Order: sequence, then C-alpha cells, then structure tokens
Amino acid sequence: MKSILRILLLVCAFATFAGVKAQTGQKRSIVVLYENDVHCAVDGYAKLAGLRDAIADTADVALVSNGDYVQGMTVGAISKGQYVVDLMRALPYDAITLGNHEYDYGMERLFQLLRQVPAPIVCANLYDVKMGRNVFAPYVMKRFGDKKIAFVGASTPTSMETEAYAFRDDEGKVIYDLQIEDIPTLVQKAVDEARRAGADYVILDSHLGEEETNRYSDSHTVVANTRGIDIVLDGHSHAVIVADKVNNKDGKPIVVTQTGTKFANIGKLVISPDGKMTTELIPLEKVTEKDAYVAALTDSIHAMLEAQTSRVVCTTEVPLRILDDEGNEAARMGETNAGDIVTDAYRLMTGSDIGVLNSGSIRNELKKTGELTYGDMLTLLPYDNYIVVAEVKGSTIVEMLKKLVSFLPKPDGQFPQVSGLKFTTRVKDHSVSDVQVLNGATQRFEPINPDRTYTIATTKYCVTDGGLHNSLQGCPIVMETKKTYNEIFIEYVTDRLNGHIGQEYAKPQGRITVIK
Repeated sequence: MKSILRILLLVCAFATFAGVKAQTGQKRSIVVLYENDVHCAVDGYAKLAGLRDAIADTADVALVSNGDYVQGMTVGAISKGQYVVDLMRALPYDAITLGNHEYDYGMERLFQLLRQVPAPIVCANLYDVKMGRNVFAPYVMKRFGDKKIAFVGASTPTSMETEAYAFRDDEGKVIYDLQIEDIPTLVQKAVDEARRAGADYVILDSHLGEEETNRYSDSHTVVANTRGIDIVLDGHSHAVIVADKVNNKDGKPIVVTQTGTKFANIGKLVISPDGKMTTELIPLEKVTEKDAYVAALTDSIHAMLEAQTSRVVCTTEVPLRILDDEGNEAARMGETNAGDIVTDAYRLMTGSDIGVLNSGSIRNELKKTGELTYGDMLTLLPYDNYIVVAEVKGSTIVEMLKKLVSFLPKPDGQFPQVSGLKFTTRVKDHSVSDVQVLNGATQRFEPINPDRTYTIATTKYCVTDGGLHNSLQGCPIVMETKKTYNEIFIEYVTDRLNGHIGQEYAKPQGRITVIK
C-alpha cells in the first residue's frame, strides 16, 4: 500500500513539474506602455505604474515616455521640474526621449534633472557642437525573453526656434543643435545601427508630432523617408491617435500612435509572440490599478504644493479662458479674455504702448470664479519668462502680425494676444489690415504709423529667445523688469485691479478680428 502511494505521489509530482515546465516554456507577449505630453499631470503616474504591475503577471512589460513631462502646470513651475522627475524616478522607465518643453529651464537644469532618472535618455538628434558628439545615445536596446527591442529617440528640432535660448550661449552662438542633418537621415542612422546590433524590433519614441514643418521633421515625414522602423510612439501635437498608418520608404505601412495630453490616455502596444503589433489607448479614468508607493509620493507632493501655493491672490467674477466650449485651442487662433488681461498687465505695469504675448505662454485656463490662489496664477502662467520692453518700428509690428497669423486656421502657439493694439486678419490669404495703436493720451485707437517707434512689453523669450517666430529679433531692449511674467500679472491684478477681476474681462474685447 505504501509503495502504491509513493508511486502515486511521484506521478503527481512529475505531472506538476511537467505542467510548470510547459507553462514557463510558453512565450510571453511584450507590452509597451507609453505616454506623451503629460505636462505635469502627476496624478496619472500611480495608475501608469499600477497598470504596468498588473500586466507584468502575464507579459513582459516596458515603459516609455515620449516627451514634455517637466513643464505645463504649477507642480512643474514651482519646482522647476523636480517634483515630476521624483515621480518618474519612482516608476522607473525603460526609455525616455525629450520634448520641446524639457528645454524650458535651460540645458543646465535639463541635465540636472535627467541625471536623477535611472532610465536611458534616447535622442538621435541632440548634438553638442563644442564636443562634436551626440548628447545622449540615439537608442537603447532592451531584451524581453529571446527578443531584443531598440528604442530610438527623436526630439523636434523646432525647439531651436521656440526655446532658442537653451541652445545658444550668451553671445547668441549655437552650442547645441537638434538638426545637424535632416531628421529622417539622423533617425535612419540610429535605426540601421540598432538593426546591426541585433534588434528584432525597432520602436521610434518621438516627440515630432503630426504637423508638417519647414524642418522636414514631423513623424509622418520621418516614416515616409526611412525604413526599418516597426512602429512610432509619438508626441508633441497632443493628438489622440490609436493607429495611423503611414507608408515607409519601402511602401510598408507603419503605425503612428499618440495618446493626447495630460494622461488623457495610456498607450498600450502589444507585441505577440509571432511578432504581430496592436495598439490601444486606455482612458486613465478606466484604469483602476494604482501603485501604492507612487500614489503616496504623489500625495506628499500635493501636500508640499498646497503649502506653497494656497495663498489667495484675488477674486474673479469671470473665468479666464483659452479654450472654446468645444475644447479647441481658441487662444492659438484668436483673441481670448485671458490673453486680454495678461497683456494689459504687461502694457500698463511697464507704461508701454503695446503689450504682446505668444498664446502658447498661457498654458491653462482658469474656469472657476471666486478666489484665485498663487497656485492658480502659476497654472495660468507657469514659465520663468521675464518681462522686458523693446523698441519696435510700426512697419516691423505689421510684418510681425503677418507672420503670426500665417498658420490660420490651424492653431499656433505663437499666435499673438495683444493689448493697446487692434488688427484684422483674413484666413483665406493671411492678410493683415486696419492695424491700430491706442493713443495713451486720448485713449482712442489710431492707425499705426509705420515710421514711428513704439514700445512693446512682452517676455524676453519673445524678443531674444525665439518667441513670436523671431519677429522681434534684433529690436533693442530698453527695459528689463527682472520680474517674471506671472509676477507682473499678479501685481497688476492686486495693485491696479484692487484684487478683483470684474465684468470688464468677461469676454474678449474686440482687439483681434479674424475673418474666415
């Protein structure tokens, strides 16, 4: 009887071992979770980490970021990106590339932040001119089971215009370059190198976007002029794209996908054992998993932020809008009440003829009424932009306006918000007419004098560092306030408006007329 029992136990043990061996011998799918343009929406990181952990039970999981994470809301502005990096460090990531807003605090700060992240930074096109080499590795290779995946990074070269200050020294000389060659050429070099190193799959982690640019660098153009990329996880244009298909240089359809912005979705790429790739976007609200440690870290950051930003600055009767009721970026295509009050602050607090700001510098709208805190003000205007006053000829102002409306009807972050200035533009031919400047003595608008020199209050970024499509480059700065654009706005609201925003700012005031 004992011998029979022993035999039965041995049979069961063998069967169990065989089953485990068969199960462990099964090939697992590879899942790549991806995000782009988080812009400091830090509450999503705990869910991203939780989803990763849940999937890891049944598949090999990688986590990648496609840029624009350290800037865009108060949590980034007040810590110069540190709080966001603290969270990203806790996940951690398998590959990270650079968005244009990673350069906002300058290169020195970018390097300080990224040195803390225990993940490879990949960028095929950021070049150190002095050292004559790439700043970061063009790609990183990761092994999952018996497969190797190369993650190639690419960062939009338009940053050299929109964040020009980060790429130049004090004398204006370019010291970092994002386009020593065409972007497709640089990406192709990285892809070829990765393939020679044995990559089974090549994923392009890009912050290039879907909009065509004069730098030959949008994601679709890159795909069409390269071969060897299996899929593009994109960013920059805030698009919600499950799976666009673009033919590559060999005519093979390649998927381009993007998650939107601020963790609207988490992207999920599944590579099955037979190599088939599928993508889906998971709305963050439908993700129930949370990583406890990342959630606790997020809570502590919110507590620190609350302590720093809870001071009440003013009250408001009206929301300060930059979007229309459908969620479109109204400030990037026309006048908004938020643009009116902000540019009024710059004009009136400096005693200038005109106030101008690129609409992309107003990052978030304030929908609520009632009390507004210091944190709300930083949410509206989160950058470290300093206000200056420049002297500009009337003819230059007209040419500037023509340049800034040239993208209509598409939204453009350099579209102007103005004070002390009126003009009309027609979308069909991008013409600019009826340009008028407010006479400070009579408080009446008068036709602009092309030969007269006017004073314009704006950010230093808009004069010397690439803003307003470099329209004011070379104009002399006659005053540097040494105050940031949010500090001067707060002073205007508290001192000039006596701490209350009233009905005079309920709607746009008719400064910009856009005729379709």
